[in-house]
Amino acid sequence: MPYKIAKAIYVNLLSGVISLLLIVSFKANAETISVYFGTAGDSADGIYSASFDTATGLLTDINQAHAIKAPRFLTIHPKKNVLYAVAKISNQPVVAAFYMHNNGNIELLNSVPIGDTDGTHIAVHPTGAFLLTAQYNGGTVGVFPLDTSGRLMQRSQLIKHVGAAMVNTDRQSSPHPHWVGFSPDGKYAFVPDLGLDQILIYKINISESTLIEHARLNTAPGAGPRHMRFSINGKYIYVLNELNLTIATYVYHPEKGSADLIANTNTLDNEAKDKEPFNSASEILVHPSGNYVYSGNRGNDSVSVFRANDQNGSLKVIEVEPIRGAWPRSIGIDPNGQWLFAAGMHSNTVAIFSINQNTGELSFPKGSIYSVPEPVSIVFHQNDLAEQEDHLK
Repeated sequence: MPYKIAKAIYVNLLSGVISLLLIVSFKANAETISVYFGTAGDSADGIYSASFDTATGLLTDINQAHAIKAPRFLTIHPKKNVLYAVAKISNQPVVAAFYMHNNGNIELLNSVPIGDTDGTHIAVHPTGAFLLTAQYNGGTVGVFPLDTSGRLMQRSQLIKHVGAAMVNTDRQSSPHPHWVGFSPDGKYAFVPDLGLDQILIYKINISESTLIEHARLNTAPGAGPRHMRFSINGKYIYVLNELNLTIATYVYHPEKGSADLIANTNTLDNEAKDKEPFNSASEILVHPSGNYVYSGNRGNDSVSVFRANDQNGSLKVIEVEPIRGAWPRSIGIDPNGQWLFAAGMHSNTVAIFSINQNTGELSFPKGSIYSVPEPVSIVFHQNDLAEQEDHLK
């Protein structure tokens, strides 16, 4: 057989083998996972669940999972099949715990009163020992221990923020904690406060389920810090500022529990902002690869896509994608980083976009809009934990 023919056959066979391996790998990663939506507003009536096929991007079986009132934000226990929500029961602000069955159904385990105004955000410590809530209107942060089953215990601490930035007098005349979360090592809690133009850092006492103020980070005056995320490598903090639509990037010093501001990046250019009578930033996410950052823009009703440089922390806008809906209060990325969900609160829709793994850009498959009443929070559950038969004992 001539050399050129043999070489061509070899190349074709090799290409076929590589393609087959990629298909097999993709199918191995493909799965059906559960998605839960928190809702808020006049037409919202509880937590909704759905099944999501990560291979096809199809969302099916959208149903009301529980009729709890105003479940504004959801989160999931890091080690157990337990979903948590800040919500209302008998018109009282509560934190509620639900057991998640592998078929997507949920059961209320228990609830405890927040003891303040409505909860705005919620996060579970990486150990699963306790969770935090942020009360925007109350200006407080609540600490709630969890027992070994993931059930809630009575609140161990309520921290009252004090002060006011007063740059934007309509939004900054009092403290407004808007997000709670943790450093990658779990030693510190972080709370962006929109009313103070600060991110408060707390040292964690896990055994006591308490926080002690440790440090504060300042944002630009009037920026209004709303949500934040750590980079995948833990070197940087990305703070989304709601009022001036910027992302403030800080270099993080884990040994000190402190950070230094290194850059501010606009989520929208002035031309885009000038087209709308009102704009505000909503949510920020980091792609599992660490290469891309996404933020939601209300008013402009879009998602901004950034390329992240893990060497210096810089962000560069590469795309602004319309959400095919109105008022993206929340966005979510599936655990494999293949799909982005955009929750249109005012359009009662969830739009699903495919993520280009090489560029981070979003593409919108035809027909990928689904009806969910006033969605404001999105979480994914991979159904990979064994059912706990004694979960209700």
